[in-house]
Amino acid sequence: MRLTNFSRLLIVVLVVAAAYFGFRMLAPKFQQSAGDTTTTTEQEAQTPTTAEEEETAPAPSNNRPAARTFDYTPPAPVNGKLKGVVELGASGFNSFVIRVDNNKNWVLDKAEYGVSLVYENMATEDDVRIGLKQYISKMLDRGVSPKDIHFVVSSGAAKAESVGKIKAGLKSMGYVVNTVTPAQEGKLALQCVLPRDFEDNAFVVDMGSANTKISWIENGKTNSIESFGSKYFQSEISDNTVYNDVSRAIMKIPAANRQNCFIIGGIPFELAKQSRQGKERFTVLAEAGDYTADGDKQKAGLNIYKAIADASDCDTFVFDWDANFTIGFLLSL
Repeated sequence: MRLTNFSRLLIVVLVVAAAYFGFRMLAPKFQQSAGDTTTTTEQEAQTPTTAEEEETAPAPSNNRPAARTFDYTPPAPVNGKLKGVVELGASGFNSFVIRVDNNKNWVLDKAEYGVSLVYENMATEDDVRIGLKQYISKMLDRGVSPKDIHFVVSSGAAKAESVGKIKAGLKSMGYVVNTVTPAQEGKLALQCVLPRDFEDNAFVVDMGSANTKISWIENGKTNSIESFGSKYFQSEISDNTVYNDVSRAIMKIPAANRQNCFIIGGIPFELAKQSRQGKERFTVLAEAGDYTADGDKQKAGLNIYKAIADASDCDTFVFDWDANFTIGFLLSL
């Protein structure tokens, strides 16, 4: 039977329509199958990193300094008690909760860096008190007794206007705020950082933005001296002036104490990130010349670091991830 032109046209329309609706039904399955890998990759790339992971994960680099290890395990506290301390900085809080025993053996329980909740919401005195109560409640929830929560103002932040408001707010809540001098800061850093087994052959450096504290033990006495911090470039002070001043400070340390250096502070933290292995407590820094400065502050910090290394002739600089001078304050109580 011969088909008319109209019949042929009708068959073509039916075939095209069937193909169209068939594709509509099957397309989602093909898209889902083909899209599985892409979706998973995008989700993994967008997974947020926790604050702890950001602080402890090594910075991505194709030229990381060679890693060295420091084989030391601090003694663990026995029947330790939780104590908390908050460092009031010019722009935020650093807080630490430790478990410490009667022999001053301690372990870090919780740390928070750069928290600025109160600073950002303190239009009135009531805002300050409300923010502080919320902040303190975190430590109370952790199990720290109210009488074991302490507040310390670093020497570099003592003159900040925001810190003055917060000190007044804490005072109205019955808390005492302790202000320390650079010399006291250095001694407190040593108390926290320097292991007892290294008291006769090591010194301690706490490199801050405003100042660098250098401390050591000599004849049973703790000594501390201050030099420039890693923001000295903002005052148009030359690298050579700082290098010489730091070198003179280091030369006051007995030669026997210059074999090892335990170092903390902002710039050492940034350097240690580049070679940290997993979650290790101690990271040995590479030589100053092995790092490439990222910005003026790192450049200044590396100048200080090089001066310390050159003057002391020390090649073992150990960064302690858990230490802070305010923990030394807790240990001194």
